[in-house]
Amino acid sequence: MSENSGLIYLDNNATTKVDKKVVEAMIPYFSNEYGNPSSIYELAHTAHNALSHSREIIKEFFGAKNELEIIFTSCGTESANAAIRGVTEANPNKRHIITTKVEHPCVLNTVKEFEEKGYRVDYLNVDENGELLVDELKNLVNDNTALVAIMAANNETGAIYPYEEAAEITKSINPDTKVFVDAVQAAGKIKLDVKNTKVDLMGISGHKFHAPKGVGAMYVKKGTIIKPYMTGGHQERALRGGTENVPYIVGMARAAELAMSALEFENKIVKELRDMLEEGILKNVKNAKLNSRTKNRVPNTTNIGFEYIEGELILLHLDKLGICASSGSACTSGSLEPSHVLRAMKTPFTSLHGSIRFSLSRFTTKEEIDYVVKNMPIVIKKLAKISPFQKELTEIFSE
Repeated sequence: MSENSGLIYLDNNATTKVDKKVVEAMIPYFSNEYGNPSSIYELAHTAHNALSHSREIIKEFFGAKNELEIIFTSCGTESANAAIRGVTEANPNKRHIITTKVEHPCVLNTVKEFEEKGYRVDYLNVDENGELLVDELKNLVNDNTALVAIMAANNETGAIYPYEEAAEITKSINPDTKVFVDAVQAAGKIKLDVKNTKVDLMGISGHKFHAPKGVGAMYVKKGTIIKPYMTGGHQERALRGGTENVPYIVGMARAAELAMSALEFENKIVKELRDMLEEGILKNVKNAKLNSRTKNRVPNTTNIGFEYIEGELILLHLDKLGICASSGSACTSGSLEPSHVLRAMKTPFTSLHGSIRFSLSRFTTKEEIDYVVKNMPIVIKKLAKISPFQKELTEIFSE
């Protein structure tokens, strides 16, 4: 079990624990090497060199050509805002944006703001398996399209979206349209390689791959013009003013190194544990239905609906057993509305409110998965007894 008092943490799409090796890399830059990387004395040179080295590592993490294409930010949300606002405000005569119905709120809410200002916004659909209907782009991109914003992997279902193909389609119709990819949930789970795509901008967030919260990065392809989102000094090529957060950037770079070296482990061992969890629950809990049915998923994520059971009650009972999971995006967990992702997938209402996301990490163990598989039937049977849908559940459990 987890080092945290037996806690079983299966909510790694919400955030991850900081790797000890990451903490070790950060510590010197809080104390001995505390210089401002923009200053000229020797103390600052150490910080400046650490910043440059980190930028080189993050360049490799993105699979970019040039370290100057990397801009450090505070998180994935800032990266998305910087990209969406930066592109649209740099192209004021183009008033059309395309995104998907299943984006993270940092994209959807930013795009909706432009929609309220009179921009036309089109939303790509997904099918019932969670796969993106990317061909819809062919009938939507036009001369007035400023931006296409599409995620690399969905935060709720883990579905991997064909963003490379989306960029190809977009550029074949309008080479001037910019393509932004939210890669927050893909980073550290699948290989990124922007240099071999037609993607213009991409965002990541460190705390999704065992770096601390409060640091992220954005890839901006050479030649892409965006209006600065945060004005100030000359930092980050004058695209993001403010003194760089050197300790956290160093930490994110170290986490990126560790993630790149663990990709094979993620896609073999973590995937095997995810499949074991998924199969165990589906086999032993009769009202369990798999929501994330596409095979093309990041290796750590599954989303399972429990028919006629309230999801928040499931989470509360799991918490009493020391199991952490979620009912969707951490950024929308305070909402009583059912998941917009599952609604877009036309998930049946019978399990829509009872859907739970389990997301693993490289620190997840087989013993933890066995514990969850053992206890899920107990939790569901207990909640079935107090569900208002007694008739329906009786029929399911008597089959």
